[in-house]
Amino acid sequence: MTSAQIYIILAIVIYLVAMIIMGAVYSKKNKSTDDFYLGGRKLGPLVTAMSAEASDMSSYLLMGLPGLAVVYGIAEASWTAIGLAVGTYVNWLIVAKRIRIYSNKINAVTIPEFFSKRYNDKANVLSLIAALVIVVFFVPYTSSGFSACGKLFSSLFGVDYKLAMIVSAVVIVVYTTMGGFTAASVTDLVQSIVMTVALFVVVIFGVRQAGGLSAVIENASTLPDYFSLVSTGDGEGGVKPYGAITIVSTLAWGLGYFGMPHILLRFMAIEDSKKLKTSRRIASVWVVVSMAVAIFIGTVGVGLIKAGVLSGDFDGERVIVEISKYLSTFGALPAFVAGIILSGILAATMSTADSQLLAAASSASQDIFISFFKVKISQKKAMLIARISVVVITIIGIIIALDENSSIFRVVSFAWAGFGAAFGPLVLFSLFWKRTTKAGAIAGMVFGGVMVFVWKYLIARLGGIFNIYELLPAFIISSLAIVIFSLATDKPSAEVEKAFDEVKEEMAK
Repeated sequence: MTSAQIYIILAIVIYLVAMIIMGAVYSKKNKSTDDFYLGGRKLGPLVTAMSAEASDMSSYLLMGLPGLAVVYGIAEASWTAIGLAVGTYVNWLIVAKRIRIYSNKINAVTIPEFFSKRYNDKANVLSLIAALVIVVFFVPYTSSGFSACGKLFSSLFGVDYKLAMIVSAVVIVVYTTMGGFTAASVTDLVQSIVMTVALFVVVIFGVRQAGGLSAVIENASTLPDYFSLVSTGDGEGGVKPYGAITIVSTLAWGLGYFGMPHILLRFMAIEDSKKLKTSRRIASVWVVVSMAVAIFIGTVGVGLIKAGVLSGDFDGERVIVEISKYLSTFGALPAFVAGIILSGILAATMSTADSQLLAAASSASQDIFISFFKVKISQKKAMLIARISVVVITIIGIIIALDENSSIFRVVSFAWAGFGAAFGPLVLFSLFWKRTTKAGAIAGMVFGGVMVFVWKYLIARLGGIFNIYELLPAFIISSLAIVIFSLATDKPSAEVEKAFDEVKEEMAK
């Protein structure tokens, strides 16, 4: 092992130990499942904002977007980023405060519980369906995070992929099991800072090594239509049009935000709904800046390849890893900084995985075991079940992640579509349309979730106009199902309508 690798490992170990210490510190603050799953609704505006965005971005920020820019040019990466940025802002603007007030009023601490209590579903059928959706999509989503960690360490140090993946998963489950939601949220804040540092250090170092900003732009411009927003590279040196249908399909990524449980939970957990405006501003600025920088890193990578600094013989998604490895050759301090950058990639992955673990565990324990089957247990036993659920789901995620050749981002894309279609329309209708009924809610989740599978594996294969991101058609079908089934059934009870009106009145204050 080289001295550079030793310094890189040292930086990563310090980071991982810090995460575990935070879990231990916050473990003492969990007195109930409300604390464990929602932090007792005591998050401040900064932690709320940055934990929401850190848990959202995952390794897509530091690997996916730069990789797209390296291989295909800026078109696909830019349109994806625009869709995500708009979706982020709108979600904070229209959903955050209302779901915080509504969930607090009906005393709901999970998204499935919110659906059941919103429609006065005493049988908790809505809670069961929503919990199953979360488990179905989040377990493989979480496993993709474990897989990303394993691939990172395996490629850097030549260690066994499975061993690296399991060690990463253990670290995540340790601080999540001990500290619960508050630990996950505070560590997400730290992880967002590490991610930000990594982005800017890579840009500054990369631009200097490529010969300056003008050299980066000039080198990238030698590639066909690299800076075009209406055409994109084909990955083989040629170009192809990036038409209106493709652009709309790519922008549809933004629709997913309305249904992301781990993001919605951050809205529900803030200590004061009036502080969400501050959170929205922080989150929106960070998302726009970080994604812009991430895309530009891809352009810098092209500049470094053209300048002969990097070989170019690597997967585009590894561009930050390759730049970090090159940085580590400049001495002990640069190698340590490279370790911090690589910790940023690890942070991006872990910040999403811990949030997904909690959401999936809360569904398995709180929404299925306790709420649906109506098991009466003490808070102490409920906390034990919550922690056991995290461990069990982690084990299942590890088993799924044993396949080293699985596509990380294909899993992420599909899970994103699943949540966006199954939950997104229902969240919006639940918050803004009083006439929505329990039947409409069930239909929306079922039709939306099923259509994601149908469109991806059946309809999209027809090609042409049907070859679009499955989230968009599934979101539309889910919305139509909610409207049709709600209008076809009796209007909600007076109790349900009263709660809706009271939330509306509180929003107007």
